[in-house]
Amino acid sequence: MYFKFGCLGYARYVFDKMGEKNDASWNNTMSGLVRLGLYQESVGFFNEMLSFGVRPTGVLISSLLSACDWSRFMVSEGIQVHGFTVKVGLLCDVFVVTSLLHFYGTYGLINKARRVFEEMPVRNVVSWTSLMVAYLDNGSPIEVVDLYRCMRREGVCCNENTFAAVITSCGLTENDLLGYLFLGHVIKFGLHYTVPVANSLISMFGNFGSVKEACCIFDSMHVQDTISWNSMISVYSHSGLCDQSLRCFRWMRHVGQEINSTTFSTLLSACGSVDNLKWGRGIHGLAVKLALNSNVWVCNTLLAMYSEAGRSEDAKFVFQEMSERDSVSWNSLVASHVQDEKYIDALKIFSNMLQKQRLVNYVTFTSALAACSDPGFVVQGKIIHGLVITMGLHDNLIVGNALVSMYAKSGMMSEAKQVFRIMPKRDTVTWNALIGGHSEKEEPDKALKAYKLMREEGTPMNYITFANVLGACLNPGDLLRHGMPIHTHIVLTGFESHKYVQNSLITMYAKCGDLNSSNYIFEGLAEKNSVTWNAMIAANALHGQGEEVLKLLVKMRHTGVDFDRFSLSEGLAAAAKLAVLEEGQQLHGLATKLGFDLDPFVTNAAMDMYGKCGEIGDVLRIAPQPVDRPRLSWNILISVFARHGYFHKAIETFDQMLKYVKPDHVTFVSLLSACNHGGLVDKGLQYYNTMTTEFGVPAGIEHCVCIIDLLGRSGRLAEAETFVNKMPVTPNDLVWRSLLASSKTHGNVELAKKAAEHLFELDPSDDSSYVLYSNVCAATGRWDDVENVRRQMGWNKIKKKPACSWVKSKDGVSSFGMGDHSHPDTEHIYAKLEELKQMIKEAGYVPDTSYALQDTDEEQKEHNLWNHSERLALAFGLINTPEGSTIRIFKNLRVCNDCHSVYKFISKIVRRRIILRDPYRFHHFYGGECSCLDYW
Repeated sequence: MYFKFGCLGYARYVFDKMGEKNDASWNNTMSGLVRLGLYQESVGFFNEMLSFGVRPTGVLISSLLSACDWSRFMVSEGIQVHGFTVKVGLLCDVFVVTSLLHFYGTYGLINKARRVFEEMPVRNVVSWTSLMVAYLDNGSPIEVVDLYRCMRREGVCCNENTFAAVITSCGLTENDLLGYLFLGHVIKFGLHYTVPVANSLISMFGNFGSVKEACCIFDSMHVQDTISWNSMISVYSHSGLCDQSLRCFRWMRHVGQEINSTTFSTLLSACGSVDNLKWGRGIHGLAVKLALNSNVWVCNTLLAMYSEAGRSEDAKFVFQEMSERDSVSWNSLVASHVQDEKYIDALKIFSNMLQKQRLVNYVTFTSALAACSDPGFVVQGKIIHGLVITMGLHDNLIVGNALVSMYAKSGMMSEAKQVFRIMPKRDTVTWNALIGGHSEKEEPDKALKAYKLMREEGTPMNYITFANVLGACLNPGDLLRHGMPIHTHIVLTGFESHKYVQNSLITMYAKCGDLNSSNYIFEGLAEKNSVTWNAMIAANALHGQGEEVLKLLVKMRHTGVDFDRFSLSEGLAAAAKLAVLEEGQQLHGLATKLGFDLDPFVTNAAMDMYGKCGEIGDVLRIAPQPVDRPRLSWNILISVFARHGYFHKAIETFDQMLKYVKPDHVTFVSLLSACNHGGLVDKGLQYYNTMTTEFGVPAGIEHCVCIIDLLGRSGRLAEAETFVNKMPVTPNDLVWRSLLASSKTHGNVELAKKAAEHLFELDPSDDSSYVLYSNVCAATGRWDDVENVRRQMGWNKIKKKPACSWVKSKDGVSSFGMGDHSHPDTEHIYAKLEELKQMIKEAGYVPDTSYALQDTDEEQKEHNLWNHSERLALAFGLINTPEGSTIRIFKNLRVCNDCHSVYKFISKIVRRRIILRDPYRFHHFYGGECSCLDYW
């Protein structure tokens, strides 16, 4: 009685004063201590009992095991109790063994639970059901189904709890055929009208996405309890029907059904998105009003909701305010930081859990391993792998899947395959992780081999399988060989109607060069969600169709589909490539309006856009503060400074970056590019050396091209050639093109010829190689060689890519080619050019005709120079832009030295700021000076 009222002191006083204590006395006291949550005290009481020479009963041992189970941190004590049970011969007691099954299941030690079960001399329905629940709680629903089949073969009758566990497991497998089979069994046993089984059936159909069937079960129930209503709310939530979940909740309150913590948890799980967060906050407020905010389950769901909605700070606040925290609370906090890509914070919390001996289970390790999926956390991932083995969780399927995924995402496919091979059991997720890893690493043959093995093994495939294997098809050669056969298999298996697969097909055809098929699939879809639009936007971006990307965004907006971070990032990237500042500003403004202004992906895309449109001030304005700045933002900032000629700023930014984050491959490409543009040869060579020795970044082809360009521009051609011969990666076309350009600058015909020969061999259809070599020959007066090159181009049907410059005015974008007369304002443009020519000649301009690479007289050469597209664009810009405004001009080829000189003179005479962007960098002209300091 005293224990029931929580009066421990009185209960213990009565017990101690008892003259004679029988089994019931000891059992009741132990049970009372466990009920009051005094788990450590129950172990002390057990030791006290043994000191009196009292032999414990099966009931008492069961209570003690429950204490070890419910405490969530007494695993070693529980194992010792197991040993004692064996010693005193109580393993034949069904209550003791059932408690052992529960205990091992709680701690994720499923193999030990299975061993206990196998050693049982007699198994009843409770034993079977207990093991099923253990497997279910540890994420092994297939094992539950297998146990059910074994149970049926041994002739053990099932009860409603057994069916509830089996049906729940069936729902988790998402195998609807199996689900209908068990529905038949339930009807055969006459248990479909029992409330627990009916509730499980509702949940199962909810997992299948079969809302109609779930509603039918619910409506046919004679009695509906709180779990029934909660299950229906969960069905709507699982199908993404937040509004219906809220309506069901409102009707539940209307009929007077009791609302509990599960109701709130289920409702909150439906609100875990940016769009539904306002409803989630409202439910949070109602939970506070009904005093359910102190419930650990409700708080755990609040953690998950705020995390999924990207509100990690709100999640952290909820966690800190919790009066009681369980393993789910800690696991949710770790998962929240992983989702926000705060991997270091996630690992710190994981470490804290270990140090404070919090219960860590397979879920904890799954989240911790997910935090190590970034290549920068490989060492930590291997340490956690060791802990997994130490904790005996290496045979757990979900942990095994997390290990394969972690190694695969880190690019360590040999380690991923090693874990894969030794896993005692593999499922669809395992194969998906392996195939996805090969696809990410651009290993199509290995990905397709794994896909074929998966089919041969008979493992069920899902939409992720097809998305991953389609991602392995990367080029036109893969389309007929792999892409189309996989598409056929998708049709045969009925996955063609799955949105995720449709989007992957759009992407696959685009990657394989067939944008028309991507368009065909896209246009044929009756319903298009944001992911579908994003897939089509990405497909066009991949093919360089920037204008089409912006048009698709407009159409997407008109159809009422909401933009997400991907839509906005791709739109900003398209604006950056097209250098259309106004459209980029509009997109950035829309992103701010929609609440994406602090999103790191959108911020980085906006920084890149402003940088490529010449607005370096806006880049600095929106860049995150150094302490919160991710590595990509640092890289963009260094790249922007490098492109705009502020090479010392780029170096300063790199030095500042080292205080916060570790540089990567991209960082050093931008840094070496800055040294290249600034002529800082020794500094660039120093960074190249420390890149591998101090920072562990392996030299890639991009780094090597920067060094060759760096040496070549400065005239150190012999060193550049030596570097090419000794570089750690195989030279490609970029290497030889850089060497050829440097040879042209310094008039080294012999080296130019050698570089050109390599280029012609690597890609005989590339026009730029022929043009560049022809220019070298022309600059040195070798007109016969020029003619030979042009003849060779004619034989190979290669046409020179025409120079083009464009400028934007209030009437739109105007583009100009060499000597273009097609513009409506041609007469005014050429008149303006004549005026500018006279003005700059009076200011001291002398044409450099060495850049007019035609075999003509000097007068004709000068005339040809004044026909260059960038001069036409400048004249038009001066006519059609407001006085004093900045003129932005863009050119598809490198600006020549004479045009560069002309721009400097004009900027001084007209007192206008002129920004010229070519494929390599920006030139900021003002007052007769250029930001490149005449070195580019």
